[in-house]
Amino acid sequence: MISRPPVASPEPPIPPDCIKKQKAASLLLYTVLVLLALWVVRDFIGAMAWAGVIAIALWPFLQKVEGSHWFTGRTTLIAAVLTLAIALLVVLPFGIGIAQALREAHEMTDWFKAAQENGIPMPDIIERLPFGVQQISAWWQANLAQPLRDSAAMKGLHSSTVMTLGRHFGARAARGVMVFAFMLVTLFVIFQAGPRLSGSLIKGVRRGFGDDGAQLLERMAAAVRGTVSGLVVVGLGEGVLLGVAYFVTGLPHVALLASITAIAAMLPFCAPIMFGLAALWLFSQGSVAGAIGLAVFGSVVVFVAEHFVRPVLIGNSTRLPFLLVLFGILGGAETFGLLGLFIGPALMTVLVVLWTDLVQ
Repeated sequence: MISRPPVASPEPPIPPDCIKKQKAASLLLYTVLVLLALWVVRDFIGAMAWAGVIAIALWPFLQKVEGSHWFTGRTTLIAAVLTLAIALLVVLPFGIGIAQALREAHEMTDWFKAAQENGIPMPDIIERLPFGVQQISAWWQANLAQPLRDSAAMKGLHSSTVMTLGRHFGARAARGVMVFAFMLVTLFVIFQAGPRLSGSLIKGVRRGFGDDGAQLLERMAAAVRGTVSGLVVVGLGEGVLLGVAYFVTGLPHVALLASITAIAAMLPFCAPIMFGLAALWLFSQGSVAGAIGLAVFGSVVVFVAEHFVRPVLIGNSTRLPFLLVLFGILGGAETFGLLGLFIGPALMTVLVVLWTDLVQ
């Protein structure tokens, strides 16, 4: 007789309480692993976040380019070109500023030596002030008009505190370069992944949080995209208009000043600092009409940009009221630094969505 293998008895069903405990344990395990992974890459979270913000802002443009028959199947080329363009947009202004500083380093060195030997002469603008001329002149003669070789300020330049600050600045600059390099690498990978990445992300969010979660993610992406448009585009526009004003009033280094003004204008209420300093320089050179004209023109440009153009660009894309846009930008910048300029409005969008769902 042929012996038959014993038939395995079916496993008893798992009790519902055990299934709940297993799910809770799995969730805890996944949470611990995710937190551990974030802790491992904690030094690169900023670079990845910046890459995400730039990718979200350029995603519609990337989709249009990939949809063209000229670039079909050339995802790597498109990613390389876009990443190189972003790198040049950041590197070129810094390169221009460094080159300009190196060209004027000799003049600055001569001025520094002259100040050590002969002091700093009082500018003529002080004599034209409507009040306080005697007090300012007396202080200047006592502190700056004398040779500065043995002054406390010059001795402080060689102190250990200044050397420590210099080393700290160098370390921060090196870290900034490293973060920028990793951001470019991450951005290239995101661009190269293309629609596959966005499709997988939406699919995963919809599976985990449903259609409401997917819609919330799309609105947050729209908030980031609108904030980038409102800050960057408006900042560049202010830089161009004020650059024309700089050229008309006869300021030196117009291109460099316009670039710095455009960068400052991307931050709320920072553009007046730049054209205000430029107006003061014109006033010190005796160009009173040019200083007043630049101050008035700059104030009009910034007022229109900050109160009409920028809120419309950001608010229309996010459907946020102006006050929440302002709070999101300023509060995000205070909490997360420059990256918070784009994260803040996205978080305000989440707040509005949750409030809408609550009151409906």
